[in-house]
Amino acid sequence: MAKNPTEARGPLTREQVWLIRSAGLASVGVALALVTIKVFAWLATGSVAMLSSLADSGLDLLASTMTFIAVRFAFEPADREHRFGHGKLEAIAGLVQACVILGSAGYVGAQTMARLLAPVPISAPAVGTGVSVVSLLLTIVLVLYQRSVARRTGSIAIGADQLHYVGDVLTNITVLIAIALSGWFGWHWADPLLGLVVVVVILASVRAIVLRAFDVLLDRELPASRRDEILTIVQGHEDVLGVHDLRTRTSGTQEFIQFHLELKPQLELRRAHEIAHKVEDAVRRRFPRAEIIIHPEPFGIDDPRDRF
Repeated sequence: MAKNPTEARGPLTREQVWLIRSAGLASVGVALALVTIKVFAWLATGSVAMLSSLADSGLDLLASTMTFIAVRFAFEPADREHRFGHGKLEAIAGLVQACVILGSAGYVGAQTMARLLAPVPISAPAVGTGVSVVSLLLTIVLVLYQRSVARRTGSIAIGADQLHYVGDVLTNITVLIAIALSGWFGWHWADPLLGLVVVVVILASVRAIVLRAFDVLLDRELPASRRDEILTIVQGHEDVLGVHDLRTRTSGTQEFIQFHLELKPQLELRRAHEIAHKVEDAVRRRFPRAEIIIHPEPFGIDDPRDRF
């Protein structure tokens, strides 16, 4: 089984596309439920940690809605204007999520600093505790479902959504601790101090989301181990004398692979074409999601090559 979302194998089936879209819809539903109950809890408790969690969930709702819209269109087939498909919409959705979550971190940070300077006791800690427990359980269920979908489909958008909901799990645990220390034990400084912990968790999730999105949008190469696999497969064909200028990238869940194939100079065009097709088939058996472009050329010619 693939160890992370970007290592999923196989072309997407209708079931996998449905899973991705259902995970996006589930995210919207959970975020909406969390916003509703946290509004009630914040009004009842006055907790800045709960307020920070509410702000985070409100922005989660916005981010999850945009993610749902993005995955709705990301798997539309290629068309005349978008010959490589629409897969990068997933990465764009991830960046939008990061911007929204960063705004959440700024707001939470401002609120917690104000409360650190002027601590305020928490009212109705039982209400805050109950809401936090419900929020925690809902978020854990969502994270587990999204993680399963991301592993089975390789969806970047769902993987990014899952990452920041993992941060929400930690946020809800932090809120529970803050309410317990402030509401039950009178440690009023604990509420804003743990609110700062929430900010750190949020910023960590933003970094992970941004890096993964940039990898796709900037056409980052596949990992070195996978590039080595491609070279091993290509060079394993008996008629291949060399390979160079291997270039790879991803767009959503699809991979793109291209390289120059060095063959005997005296080969007829038809035979060179047959060899290239056999090599392409061999690579596709290992990388079934890939679109593969091969440029056959005579061995030994002196033409410009990549420096890396």
